[in-house]
Amino acid sequence: MKEVWASRQTVKLKKSTHLRFGILTAILLTSGAWAQTKSPEAIAILKFYDAAQGISFPVAAAPTDVLFDGSSLWVASGPSHSIKKLRASDGATLGTFSTPDLANSIAFDGANIWLTNSHQGSVSKMRASDGAILGTFPAGTTPFGLAFDGVNIWVSNVLGNTVTKLRAGDGANQGTFQTGLAPTGVAFDGANIWIANNLDRTVTKLRARDGANLGTFPTGPFPRKLAFDGVSIWVTNGGSNTVTKLRASDGLNQGTFTVGNNPLDVAFDGTSVWVANSVDNTVTRLRTKDGHNLGTFPTGILPSGVAFDGANIWVTNQNDNTISKL
Repeated sequence: MKEVWASRQTVKLKKSTHLRFGILTAILLTSGAWAQTKSPEAIAILKFYDAAQGISFPVAAAPTDVLFDGSSLWVASGPSHSIKKLRASDGATLGTFSTPDLANSIAFDGANIWLTNSHQGSVSKMRASDGAILGTFPAGTTPFGLAFDGVNIWVSNVLGNTVTKLRAGDGANQGTFQTGLAPTGVAFDGANIWIANNLDRTVTKLRARDGANLGTFPTGPFPRKLAFDGVSIWVTNGGSNTVTKLRASDGLNQGTFTVGNNPLDVAFDGTSVWVANSVDNTVTRLRTKDGHNLGTFPTGILPSGVAFDGANIWVTNQNDNTISKL
């Protein structure tokens, strides 16, 4: 009798276990977190939730650009003639620093923030530790984009159809080089500088060490900003609501992918690129290996700049004076 009783208890235990497992599975499958799972990759990196977290922080008027310096976020707000420094962990304000002019673009050289002075035809060097201006250096006509190559700062000059190379240590001019029409965004791929030519649907590739032109490659209409993913260059095409992926080694077109309306900026997070869609008030996330759309997420009004801090995506919202943390 004891054996029969034990056997019946085992059957009941198994049924109870299966029932509990079934209930748990049902809960998981119907929960918001599980329902938002996009792929096995998302599960593997613990990203089985919607990217948009609804967190935003106030900044100065009309923020246009953002960068991460390893611990803090820097937000450029051109019309306010200021740059704001935020702690990446919680968005707390660490300082607000005056700029000489409309600082619409910024770059980091490992110790200093570089910013464009679009009306003055120059760039300024700001010490990241305390916001002190260490110098202002001539560039070209209407400087717009900035990139650091490890030694030098490269500045695109929209109305000059050139880029200027400045030594980061002292701002000394190392040369001015021809680009296409209306150069805007600038990116460094480890050996070369890439420039988006906004008015002629191309990007130009210059060898960083001497400025030699290594080629001009077609994109979509009104290319604006660029990002390097370790293998390819991604270019936002504001006139076609797309991004173009070019192989960095030879400029080969690896695909054009649809995003939102009037994409302005793009950033790489290690596996994906994030694109700011200024008219839609969203960002689109694309898988870099194949351009597969991993989702579109709401931001504030007129997202224009994007940066990755190692854990989160930050987006400047130009028309509501905020920055979103996703």
